Amino acid sequence: MVTREARRDWLQQLRGAVYRGDGAAIVGLLATDEPLPVWQLIGDGVATALAHRVDGAAELAAGCDAALRGRAWIGDVELAEQLDGLAGTGPMPLLRPLAVDLDVLTEILEGDPLTTGGALDLRTGEVWPRSAIEYAEEDGSDVETPDFEDADRFRWADGDSRDGYRDMVEFIDTVGDARLAGRLQDAIHGRGTFRRFADTLGRSSQDELGRWFEWSDERKRGRARAWLTDLGFRVACC
Repeated sequence: MVTREARRDWLQQLRGAVYRGDGAAIVGLLATDEPLPVWQLIGDGVATALAHRVDGAAELAAGCDAALRGRAWIGDVELAEQLDGLAGTGPMPLLRPLAVDLDVLTEILEGDPLTTGGALDLRTGEVWPRSAIEYAEEDGSDVETPDFEDADRFRWADGDSRDGYRDMVEFIDTVGDARLAGRLQDAIHGRGTFRRFADTLGRSSQDELGRWFEWSDERKRGRARAWLTDLGFRVACC
């Protein structure tokens, strides 16, 4: 059985390799251990490995493609189609590549609409949180501030917590401990729901807390990918 520490270390290494665009490290991590079901993150890593023509990437792509299509969460099919195109097993989606970090993009797409939100630069892939935009517009320095009202360059997004709430509801259905599931049901009512939900998990089971973070990250990453696809873009491979 994989320990919680080993699981966390493997996931941290994978995230680092995907961020760096290290295709060889990605293939090594996926080939030596049974991968965690973080198929959105894995898929981005495999896409990088395919783009760099790393040995073994095509075989990993086939397994990831099947897992994504079988799970079919929001954003999964879009990623599977990109893998097909890169592997030469299907047509490449007619989407413009954009060098955007999906983890950062989720920060403006999801959360309290009073404090989150922002804009995506469609030229560079840079994500501007609302707070950074407000600071740039109020800053009196000589640094040129982008025109965030330029609709051809920037796409605005308002934060939204409804999808995150649905994630909690659906996650509870996967919890095998009936008493813990009941406590989680109580936790998702009232103010401070997200913090109370995580605190309840943490007090009861660190393993389930870790699984929740993996689940939540995957859902948010997939929704960000689908949002990007609707704009006519896909994540550019490093």
